[in-house]
Amino acid sequence: MKARNHMERTNSSNMAIWFASGALLGAVVALLMAPESGQRIRTKLAGQAERGRKSLLESGQELFEKGRELYERGREIAEDAAVIFERGRSIAERNIDERA
Repeated sequence: MKARNHMERTNSSNMAIWFASGALLGAVVALLMAPESGQRIRTKLAGQAERGRKSLLESGQELFEKGRELYERGREIAEDAAVIFERGRSIAERNIDERA
């Protein structure tokens, strides 16, 4: 269940990145095909490039944060597993000592 939720979040993030990249590419192609002066096109391209850069930066930051959250969750799971293992080892040692 947790793996499926993780995959859904990852797929959503990937889709958002691909969508933003596609939108940026489409905007650039549309500007290049538009019958405007070179200066106006360069100005529009610069604006689109800046918006695209900001969008990719935000997406990168979101991915970084999700990675940090997953790392922390993994660390918590590992710590919980260590505690459970230690409890099991203690129980096993007591059972061995009682039989001896």
